[in-house]
Amino acid sequence: MSKNMGLLGRKMGMTRIFTETGVAVPVTVIEAGPCVVLQKKTNAKEGYSAIQVGFGSRKESRLNKAEAGHCKAAGKGGFYHVKEFRVADLEAYEVGQEINITDLLSIGDLVDVRARSKGRGFQGVVRRYGFKGGRATHGSNFHRAPGSIGCSAWPSRVIKGKKMPGQMGDKFITKKNCTVIDIRPEQNVIVLKGGVPGAKQGVVQIYKNA
Repeated sequence: MSKNMGLLGRKMGMTRIFTETGVAVPVTVIEAGPCVVLQKKTNAKEGYSAIQVGFGSRKESRLNKAEAGHCKAAGKGGFYHVKEFRVADLEAYEVGQEINITDLLSIGDLVDVRARSKGRGFQGVVRRYGFKGGRATHGSNFHRAPGSIGCSAWPSRVIKGKKMPGQMGDKFITKKNCTVIDIRPEQNVIVLKGGVPGAKQGVVQIYKNA
């Protein structure tokens, strides 16, 4: 995973825009930032250089004492989401500082977007891995089963990593090299070409490519 500086955002949904030649381009709209610096982590104390940022304002009445105490130094209230980003120049950031889209990104930049994919529950091999399955007619009793999953004589067990039914989705996925199509700083909105992982209103991590 990239250790570049990034932002936290919220996936608003997908739409399309038209180029000057009339070509429709699918895009994802993300509310990115502002993120507030809550803590600076140094090589001397923590063993690495990073900043901790908060995103999504949260009422102080909804914070426990530990959370309220941690956010007190920033003076910007509480936050629903907290994330660390590795940084090379720690002196460029101060506790309480707001980081906006324009501080990090420009139109035409390439970014990596990391988010938790939609959960699909427990699924079989046909939906989970795209298995063909058996025929549906002529008395067939083999439809959506995986078929043979191992040998009886040797190794007499199911090989580790065999594609089997199980939990589908609900895991972190990184979409790399997404192009920044548009930036609207007055709305804290960034428009990326193509789709990104996750459901609407899901939290995403945006990393700028080096």
